[in-house]
Amino acid sequence: MTFIYPAVFSPKKDGKGYHVEFPDLACCEADGPDLEDALENASDAAYNWIWSELEEEEDCEIPAASPMDELEQKLKEGEFIRNIMVRIKLLPDND
Repeated sequence: MTFIYPAVFSPKKDGKGYHVEFPDLACCEADGPDLEDALENASDAAYNWIWSELEEEEDCEIPAASPMDELEQKLKEGEFIRNIMVRIKLLPDND
């Protein structure tokens, strides 16, 4: 399964790195000392969030992604949005 979610990147106040939040994934956040690490950490955070939801609930409902234009209207100065793609391979139980 492939999931794509917008992530909001905010520069840290000290100018060293980024904080990342996923508006559609409750409490899913990441940080990174530079953009490359922030992107990688955001991808890992989204993967872990989605995997956890799929693993915990039988009838889980993964939220729909918000439209980019709606999120762009809410950005603060310096913030930007990037879509993060997450691929999860679901394998049958081997029990």
